[in-house]
Amino acid sequence: MENDNAVVLVERKGAVGWITLNRPEAINAINDGIRHGVPAALRELDADPEVRVIVLCGAGTRGFCAGADLRERHAPLTAIEGRLQKRSAWFDAFDQVSKPLIAAVHGFCLGGGFEIALACDLRIASADAVFALPETGLGLIPGGGGTQRLPRLIGLGPAMLLLLTGDRIGAAEAHRLGVVSSVVADADALQEEARRMANKIAAKPPIATRFAKEAARSGIEVDMQTGLKLERDLFALLATTEDCQEAAASFRDKRPPAFKGR
Repeated sequence: MENDNAVVLVERKGAVGWITLNRPEAINAINDGIRHGVPAALRELDADPEVRVIVLCGAGTRGFCAGADLRERHAPLTAIEGRLQKRSAWFDAFDQVSKPLIAAVHGFCLGGGFEIALACDLRIASADAVFALPETGLGLIPGGGGTQRLPRLIGLGPAMLLLLTGDRIGAAEAHRLGVVSSVVADADALQEEARRMANKIAAKPPIATRFAKEAARSGIEVDMQTGLKLERDLFALLATTEDCQEAAASFRDKRPPAFKGR
């Protein structure tokens, strides 16, 4: 693990990599340290052959991430729109990760923090989690993918309500809408559920897991026939892997499989 002064901590626990936003005194609000540190951590863990799943969480008791740190000062630029675009571009790093990403959310998950969670593949929450995209109240709109990822996740109507009102919703409502896949009692249970889910996914053949993510994420952006062709192509590639043969052999021999990622 990195030193405790780092605003982004990276840890490996078996086949699971953990990224922790580490600004608990600011409810892990996004500053330049997080904007630089999270993409670097994602690249590091995605490139590590021993890591099969990545979990993102927030330090402290108050929340996952309260959004952009409005107290952060920057030197004035002549083109404010250029500055804002540059400061939002780091979210692109999430779309470049081939491995499954799980957001473990507790407490406040607001603005850019909500967008971090939306950029992950799966989201789980503790019962105290609170979600919102309040940007229009600040004269802005979400700039880290919120206007695009939320409608794709829960549908246009429910997403528009959250985007236009900025209203906060709790964990139960987030679960009902499909924002999160499960809700647990508290922060301790959240860590355990994240560990359980990550280890369950990590036990699968890693190439198949990555291809399933690629097929689903890429397929949703294209027409059905193009998506089906992508699925068939990836299926055919998987049929030639050692892990596919091992899965069949272990089933036939009634023994646990030993997947090698080949």
